[in-house]
Amino acid sequence: MAERSTAAVDVADTGGEEPLTAQAGKATADGADAQEKTGADAETAAADATGSAGEHPSPPPEVEPPELHSGHKLAKRYRLEECVTRLDGFSSWRAVDEKLRRAVGVHLLPAEHPRARPVLAAARSSALLGDPRFVQVLDAVEDNDLVYVVHEWLPDATELTAVLAAGSLEAHEAYQLVSQVSQAMSAAHREGLSHLRLTPSSVLRTDSGQYRIRGLAVMAALRGIRSEHPQRSDTEAIGALLYSALTQRWPYEEDAYGLSGLPKGVGLIRPDQVRAGVHRGLADLAMRALVNDGATASRQEQPCTTPEELAKAVAAMPRIRPPEPSFVSSAYQPTAYQQGAYRQPPNHGRPAAPSRPVPVPPPPLQTRTGQVLKWTVAALLIAALGLGSWQLADTLMDREHRSDDSGSSQSTGDDGKKNAGSPLRIEDATEFSPLAAPTAPEKVGDAVDGAPGTAWVTPRYEGYANFGNLPQRRQGSGLILDLGSVKDVSGLDIRMYRPGHTVEVLAADSSATAPSSLDDFSQRLTKPESVGESLRTTLDKSVRTRYVLIHITELPSEGTGGFRGGISEIKITG
Repeated sequence: MAERSTAAVDVADTGGEEPLTAQAGKATADGADAQEKTGADAETAAADATGSAGEHPSPPPEVEPPELHSGHKLAKRYRLEECVTRLDGFSSWRAVDEKLRRAVGVHLLPAEHPRARPVLAAARSSALLGDPRFVQVLDAVEDNDLVYVVHEWLPDATELTAVLAAGSLEAHEAYQLVSQVSQAMSAAHREGLSHLRLTPSSVLRTDSGQYRIRGLAVMAALRGIRSEHPQRSDTEAIGALLYSALTQRWPYEEDAYGLSGLPKGVGLIRPDQVRAGVHRGLADLAMRALVNDGATASRQEQPCTTPEELAKAVAAMPRIRPPEPSFVSSAYQPTAYQQGAYRQPPNHGRPAAPSRPVPVPPPPLQTRTGQVLKWTVAALLIAALGLGSWQLADTLMDREHRSDDSGSSQSTGDDGKKNAGSPLRIEDATEFSPLAAPTAPEKVGDAVDGAPGTAWVTPRYEGYANFGNLPQRRQGSGLILDLGSVKDVSGLDIRMYRPGHTVEVLAADSSATAPSSLDDFSQRLTKPESVGESLRTTLDKSVRTRYVLIHITELPSEGTGGFRGGISEIKITG
């Protein structure tokens, strides 16, 4: 059996980082018990575990975690909500970024903590990677006596611990897991970054089936973990993830992450010997990644010692197709109308009786008198409709004539409500892109040219509706409209490129000049909402402004894993 690497280090303190998503507490009772271990207890449990291949967890520091409370604000922006971890002199929190109005995660530790500098360096290196397959580091700050790291919070993602608690993965899903994780870690190692804490609690699956890795470099720095062979350690950890996905067992003797370990004293058993029906090719991959210290892997194949080698081995496998959707055929159920006033009693497991055709009586023969009467009634109806239409047209023409004579620019209907205001001229339009270069500045004019057939359209973003989850697009995009001077804005009519955008409309203060950041638009015209083909609204009260921002935060799906959106036409009334 290969020496135990990062995948098996500190198994007793898994709860220290499991709660960092909204899925905290979804693991089994073993995981819940592990969450009770903090401080010296967790470190003692980790020390009792089997040694790892070249890894060196540093002893727990003698520094107490910062004594903060819910409601405390960092940088007048990040409001702490709930402490989810307190361990080894650091604490982790669920928080709210009040500036961008979204949930985030925060790691906190004292500035004098011996791991503070490595944590800052790891967080900043991870942030520079900018790979959307990893949970992004958003901020890394030393502020007086505190060091804190802010990262994404993914409310729609589920920890792999919770996924495996429900059962093992079928072959195609396990293939997706090892493929995506090995490719992501291969990209990280090319940039000199390793994880060293790649466990089921650090891998998240989103609702779209994508896998995200959190804690790249940062979690190892928080725990004081080092490795002489980081690529081999991360590769073995990926092998442990694949093994667990195939068998719902942890590939070492001790229980961990809500999973039962292997029987003691028997060594590392192949996944297809632990559970029947395991895909043989994936079982081979798991063994090649786990036995990567020079020992001969199963079937005399070479071990995978780096994530890149593992990713190439996955790509070389015959394609594993997703399972065919199952369609359950059911007997035809007549409607209540066809059954008359009575419902058929339920058939509790008894074979259904063969259905008999129900004879349909022929329609009654129409007599000659009936046909004459039908045509007479039809002729009278047509004549009545024609007379009514002529009278209605005459009334409308007379009302329009009286309205023209009055010379009023705004008319009042019978319900007493005013009609929509006059269109305001849009003098200029620019793309809202505060953190990076605009994506399609040459197409902005197509959204204000009066032609619905043309549009300003974003590029295609892969995997995530929030512009690919890219750091340079975390404030979204959209269009800034310049009305030329301060005007009273009373209504909006915005036609979208396709349904499914999440949009809000904001306005700058009447004193603003050339606003470009989200903070410059302090007046809200509409709340963020998912819209269809258009967004039309009349404001309860006019807003005085010169600049209006059509702010898009999420794009509609193209149906193939990509997201793209845009705006076809904009009209503003005042």
